[in-house]
Amino acid sequence: MAFDTLSNRLSDTFRNLSGKGKLTDKNISDALQDIRISLLEADVSLEVINELLNHVQEESLGLKVTREVDPSQMFIKVVNDKLVEILGEDHVPMNFAKRPGIMMMVGLQGSGKTTTIAKIAKQLKEKENFKVLMVAADLARPAAVEQLKILGEQIGVDVFSKADTNAVDVVKEALKNSSDYDRILIDTAGRLQVDEALMNELVDIEKAAKPEEILLSVDAMSGQDVIHVANGFKNKLDLTGLVATKFDGDARGGAILSVRYMTQVPVKYVGVGEGIDDLDSFYPDRMASRILGMGDIVSLVEKAQEKMDLEASEKSAERMMKGIFTLDDMLIQLQQVSKMGPLSGLLKMVPGASKMAGDIDDADANAGMNKTKALILSMTKEERQNPDIIRSSRKHRIANGSGMTTTDVNRLLSQHEKMKKQMRMFSRMMG
Repeated sequence: MAFDTLSNRLSDTFRNLSGKGKLTDKNISDALQDIRISLLEADVSLEVINELLNHVQEESLGLKVTREVDPSQMFIKVVNDKLVEILGEDHVPMNFAKRPGIMMMVGLQGSGKTTTIAKIAKQLKEKENFKVLMVAADLARPAAVEQLKILGEQIGVDVFSKADTNAVDVVKEALKNSSDYDRILIDTAGRLQVDEALMNELVDIEKAAKPEEILLSVDAMSGQDVIHVANGFKNKLDLTGLVATKFDGDARGGAILSVRYMTQVPVKYVGVGEGIDDLDSFYPDRMASRILGMGDIVSLVEKAQEKMDLEASEKSAERMMKGIFTLDDMLIQLQQVSKMGPLSGLLKMVPGASKMAGDIDDADANAGMNKTKALILSMTKEERQNPDIIRSSRKHRIANGSGMTTTDVNRLLSQHEKMKKQMRMFSRMMG
């Protein structure tokens, strides 16, 4: 995930400050030097680094440290506040005043425009109950139109396309047939680099469609070049927002900080995976918190509410409060966790657990959960409700049915028994 390395380095810096009796010129200077190196390694531009560090130095030297507050925590707050300011301070949602509201997606070829537009369409349809039309105006890339049609079928959203014409005419024709729709999302062509032909076409589409939202898709893995790309588009188009794609990759992520600060165009979405649901709204305060290794519990709760079967979770929780924890309950918990995405990603949202996330191999974790699910699903209903009846012959049958070994069955039963005891202890503590 973008910012992982930066987050780990900053956590180490703050840990070194922890326990100091007070903030001095020396320990502030040492911390700022560590932060500078961390930001440079994360591909943040020098202008942004200097803005951040100068502010932090001025604020930190003027801080009055009380006995009740660790100096490192006060220092973190100063860094956090400035990071939030650089990232944009407030969440900026999509803003449509007309019906149909029109959005235009632009960006270089390979930046993820087509996939992103489908992700946004799915959210508008499912979360806001809008009738959405996607317009296939990328006629430069082979198969771009077909890709958008396939994505449209996948999410149940209409796609307008027209052969043997130019992109501007496609958009004009789509608008003539748009009265039944609440939102129109226009997919446009990209190039390998910003050039005059690309910009002229996009300017013509903007004039024809008069979109209220023009989002620029920027690749989080493209480094400092993304600043020049963003400025090139901003000089020609009235950009209203950025979408940072490939945020789940090994990108250092600092370029997103830079492009937001240098262009003053708000980040509205981040792509966190290749799946059609892997698009998150961007909240500067939450992102700053995650960069500083302090987690993002609000986003974690929202993800749980969105992905989990809350009714099943509540029933399971009620049973656990009574000290009841069967293998069916264990299966429900595994299924719920799986819906929320990779385990390492969830741990990064938990305050204080970002370091632990780096030790998690998601492939191994998923394999382990799938193995456990297979074992439980190979049991009869009676066995899942009462594991004590599972003896030698039943273990062999369960192992054969799941493709595992009796050792795996024994390990699962032992794990379940430990969890069951913990649940009983917890229920007694809660009265």
